[in-house]
Amino acid sequence: MINDNQDYKNIPGWGMDIDVENEPTYPMKNYTGDDHKRSNYEKSEQQPVKIELLKSNERPKNSVVFGTSVPPSGLSGMIRRYAFQHSEDRYRHWIPLILADRINAWEGIIEDIQKGNIPNIFAERGYKAELKYNTAKLVERACYALIIGTIAIKYLRKKK
Repeated sequence: MINDNQDYKNIPGWGMDIDVENEPTYPMKNYTGDDHKRSNYEKSEQQPVKIELLKSNERPKNSVVFGTSVPPSGLSGMIRRYAFQHSEDRYRHWIPLILADRINAWEGIIEDIQKGNIPNIFAERGYKAELKYNTAKLVERACYALIIGTIAIKYLRKKK
């Protein structure tokens, strides 16, 4: 965990780009001197936290601003909570987040149906453009889906 009061000067290479005379991009860059002023700005006020906010366990503070439109919920929220218990350098963090995104898409479809809105999956998935510009690949995928669906139905009927 990073401490705000930590002295970074003892870290090898830290601040190596601060020396204006040792600018590694000098021949290619039109140097104006503003690069070394980039951290001198008025910081934004912390956005109030009114929802469940998932954050990395490597960062001690919340981001100054964050999205509030889709707080974690349902099965995808449970998976996201699990993912954020692990470090960002582990597959145990990233793979569950990808899985949670896929599950959240299905949860959204189910939620739409519960509200009485039938989603137009054909339009939302871009099949009209796919049909126009990539017909062969669309037909190939449809055939695979038909074959896999047929095998699954036969297997399920045989099991009964």
